[in-house]
Amino acid sequence: MAGILIVDDDIKLTVLLREYLELEGFAVEAVHDGAALFQKNHEKFDLLVLDVMMPGMSGVEILKRLRETSQVPVIMLTARDGENDRILGLETGADDYVPKPVNPRELVARIRAVLRRGKTNKRSRSGELVIGPFRLNTEARRAFYLKETLEVTSAEYNLLEHMLRNAGRVISRDELSAAAFGRQQSAYVDRNVDTLISKVRRKIIAISGSDEFIKTVRNAGYLFAVLTSPTVDAETDESRLEAPGGGPAD
Repeated sequence: MAGILIVDDDIKLTVLLREYLELEGFAVEAVHDGAALFQKNHEKFDLLVLDVMMPGMSGVEILKRLRETSQVPVIMLTARDGENDRILGLETGADDYVPKPVNPRELVARIRAVLRRGKTNKRSRSGELVIGPFRLNTEARRAFYLKETLEVTSAEYNLLEHMLRNAGRVISRDELSAAAFGRQQSAYVDRNVDTLISKVRRKIIAISGSDEFIKTVRNAGYLFAVLTSPTVDAETDESRLEAPGGGPAD
């Protein structure tokens, strides 16, 4: 039974959502502010449902602090017209969002999708994926550039893995949205993939010093380009350039 923690100052809403989620087979607890959240052992929960608009510490501030130590999946509750909140939430590390007023059935679907993506990746994609200087531990869902850890959220990992598995191919925003969030884009969420790409791109640039990996293809989508890339020599532990066929790059 998956454990869900709801963080929302609207007590009536949390009671409603708790009752509905429990009927759907989840174990649910609720707190009503950030201070109460950090007094709990939030790592014991499989997923957090976090409201953006709360007095004191906002949901985005809570998420920033949470992401300093935890990668627990988070679904944010946002105002229907709060596009900036949604973008900021995704940039901070949210895995998905549901607009308010909340449709409990939609929330359940989102929760199950996020949990299912994590379980499916752990169960069926065990092992390692190595593309150029990038390595993914698909069992632990961890990413590395050479020997350095690339810190990514769950949604960022989903997107990065899909791009690496399709390196050299232009990938549409719809396809990336399905890979990262489990659903295709719509006019309502058309900036989510761009936001997530921007976040992953910045992290790759920070760790590699290069902005040549993720390419924007106008009116088509994005491409992960690993044409010539540094690899680690197992004996010397020094970087060298290697061409796609395995020989030295020109």
